Amino acid sequence: MLLKYFDEAPRRVLAAVSLVCVAMLAFGLYLQHVVGLEPCPMCIVQRYALILVAVVAGLTAASGRRGLQIGGSALGLLLAGGGAFVAARQSWLQWYPPEIASCGRDFYGMIETFPLKRAIPMIFKGSGDCTAIDWTFLGGSIANWSFVCFVALGLVLLGVLVRTALRRPA
Repeated sequence: MLLKYFDEAPRRVLAAVSLVCVAMLAFGLYLQHVVGLEPCPMCIVQRYALILVAVVAGLTAASGRRGLQIGGSALGLLLAGGGAFVAARQSWLQWYPPEIASCGRDFYGMIETFPLKRAIPMIFKGSGDCTAIDWTFLGGSIANWSFVCFVALGLVLLGVLVRTALRRPA
C-alpha cells in the first residue's frame, strides 16, 4: 500500500520530505536557542544538508515533470547520504572520542583573536564540542538520531526515485 502511494502521489511524498526537514531544523533551533545547546561544526554541516534536502525536495515537489522528479530525488538522495555520513562520523567520534578534541573555537575567542572579516565565517562553523553528548532521547544522542533521520529520508527519496523511474510515462 505504501508503494502505491509512491506511485500515485510522488509530489506529496516529496513535499512531506521537505516538511520533515523543516521540522528537524526547527527542533535544532529549539535545542540551540531555548535549551541552550551550542551546535558543533558537524551539527552545522548537518543543518546545511537538511536545508539543501528540504529545498531540493520542495522544488521537486512543485514540479509535475517526471524527469525533474527523478533528478530531484537523486540529488536529494545524495544530499541525505552526505548528511548521514557526517552524522555517522560524529556518532563515531562520540563513541570513540580522540584524546584531544578540536572541533572549533568558542564565539568570544574568535571575535577577540581574529579580525571581524575572518571571525564571521568562523561563527557559522559552530562552537560546540563534536564529541560531547549534551542531549539524549531513548539512549541516542542528537548525532545518532540525525543519522537515523537522514537514513529514513534517504530511503524515502530512494523509493520515490525508483518508483518514478520504473513508472511508465503517461
